[in-house]
Amino acid sequence: MADLNVEVERGQESTLVRLEGDLDKLTAPLLKEPLVRLFTEGRVQIVIDTTKLEFCDSSGLWVLVQHQRRVAAHAGALRLVGVHGVLQRVLDVTGLKAAFDNVRPAKL
Repeated sequence: MADLNVEVERGQESTLVRLEGDLDKLTAPLLKEPLVRLFTEGRVQIVIDTTKLEFCDSSGLWVLVQHQRRVAAHAGALRLVGVHGVLQRVLDVTGLKAAFDNVRPAKL
């Protein structure tokens, strides 16, 4: 059963996407769909809040990397905030942290 909640908040300058739950092979399409929709709306300034993200595997990470590339090709940016746990470790170990415009850890 898919256990990912994706909440989108469109602002003047950027769009906030809040994630809650697990971002994995089964739930990655639940994130990809709204990101593609935002892109087709011309929204290329994206902030993804991962504060409530409990798990992220390579499938979920790939959705984030793909969207980063997509928006960057159109002078946009994808920022990750509230990064912690598995996502933080994977970004650090793989060096993919540098692939994103900004990665801010969760506040303790």
